[in-house]
Amino acid sequence: MTASRQKWRDIGAPTYDELIWPTIKALRELGGSATNQELVDKMIELEGYSEEIQLIPHREGRETKLEYRAAWARTYLKKYGAITNQSKGVWILLDKGEALTEGEAAKIAGVVRGQDPSRQKDKKTALEHSEEEEPDEVAEESWKTALLEKLRSMKPDAFERLCQLVLRESGFVRVQVTGRSGDGGIDGIGILKMNLLSFHVSFQCKRYQGSVGSSDLRDFRGAMIGRGDKGIFITTGNFTSEARKEANRDGAPAIDLIDGDELCDLLKKLKLGVQTELIEKVQISQSWFESI
Repeated sequence: MTASRQKWRDIGAPTYDELIWPTIKALRELGGSATNQELVDKMIELEGYSEEIQLIPHREGRETKLEYRAAWARTYLKKYGAITNQSKGVWILLDKGEALTEGEAAKIAGVVRGQDPSRQKDKKTALEHSEEEEPDEVAEESWKTALLEKLRSMKPDAFERLCQLVLRESGFVRVQVTGRSGDGGIDGIGILKMNLLSFHVSFQCKRYQGSVGSSDLRDFRGAMIGRGDKGIFITTGNFTSEARKEANRDGAPAIDLIDGDELCDLLKKLKLGVQTELIEKVQISQSWFESI
């Protein structure tokens, strides 16, 4: 283990400026474009961040400390002109980023802060200040943070009924909540019909603040073996890289994962407790009046 990796193990997740170069490396490894999750997973693989680091939550938000700081790293890289996101959650490596060196990457945070008078502070103060703010991509979806806070405040049985409703609205039939002591971690069962085929599915739903680890997935799989064809794990938190690998481990029953971000999108799509309002914007055409 390198000295830097030992430092991360000792003090927690790497800072956002320490994630700038790993973000560039990950984008290069992924062919120049990637989603948020693909980027984080590739950084974990390349840098060797432990599952312990991946489990550190960030304040009251919906992400982990590592994901939160990775979002800040992307924000700084975008402002620097090294990457861009032309569509939601998909990042593209630009020529400036392709030509970037590790030494240049180490200076990016300072360069970007120097362009903003409000951030012309020493590195430590700027870091502490940023931890009280939200990266651009997180601030744009503040409604998800509010929704997840509401979901986490629900009683366990109410949250299970909500997950039952989500599955029903998504095409499942005979969905039953079975969560009770001695049920091995299975909160419910249902049947998903696809044309002439049907699959018996077990599901578990947890109101997590942080991340679900690989051990949780192994426990769930152990409970569902012999009781269904597939599994679904729904959480208000997220999943570590190791948990996602465990969910799709070769030779084992597959488990589909729905994290807090995806759960919010599902509730919005299904219009379950989430309403979208369209605001009318009126513009006056100066040229039209001048043409009369």
